Amino acid sequence: MKTLLINTVLAISLLAGAPALAQEKPLKVGMSGQYFPFTFVEQDEIKGFEVDIMDALGKEMGRDIQYETANFSGLFGMLQSGRIDTVANQITITDERQKAYIFSEPYVYDGAQVVTKKGNTEVESVEDLKGKTVAVNLGSNFEALLKELPYADQINIKTYESNLERDTALGRVDAFVMDRVSASQIIKEKPLPLELAGPTFSQITNAYPFHDTEEGRALRDEVNQALATLREDGTLASISEKWFGTDITQP
Repeated sequence: MKTLLINTVLAISLLAGAPALAQEKPLKVGMSGQYFPFTFVEQDEIKGFEVDIMDALGKEMGRDIQYETANFSGLFGMLQSGRIDTVANQITITDERQKAYIFSEPYVYDGAQVVTKKGNTEVESVEDLKGKTVAVNLGSNFEALLKELPYADQINIKTYESNLERDTALGRVDAFVMDRVSASQIIKEKPLPLELAGPTFSQITNAYPFHDTEEGRALRDEVNQALATLREDGTLASISEKWFGTDITQP
């Protein structure tokens, strides 16, 4: 009887400790910290929409989140080498990326947007980019989207690690392309003479990439379950409203 009691207590203790053991391994997440308002650094603290979403996911999953920052162009290299588990930096699902990684369910629905210096009547839509110099973030999907245009060979694409909006405002490039949500926030928050040029020209969906391995698939499934809960209980919508004044987490 004593042996049975000891074994029962031990089993209960192990079960009780299981969540704590699961929490010992943090989820390592890469982001640039250079893509306001999705991810940016303020007073040495990483902040933004992506951070709030990932913090909420970590809480739901019972995992600590360990953030690793690097230039955007280096984030997939970090994922490939195993230094991080996933990337949270407005990663667009593309055919090319799906050949290398598996993705979570989307958590952002947006569109590609042309932005110009205020008053630039030469560029009023994506069709006006022919013969122009257009800036995009290095490693982003927007370079690929521009290259898919039927007149892509007439566009001079210039890649930036950061500050593409500054050079557009100074007239060093004719326009830049990024997602409409981020572009709208930059225009709203930064003292730069910029404006949206025409409607969006491509729908984009953002999700988290993982290695197509047993561990990667397990992490993807864990994140998907947490995303579903946060969508259902309104957390995703609330975080989006906080940063953008609208819900970009729904199609």
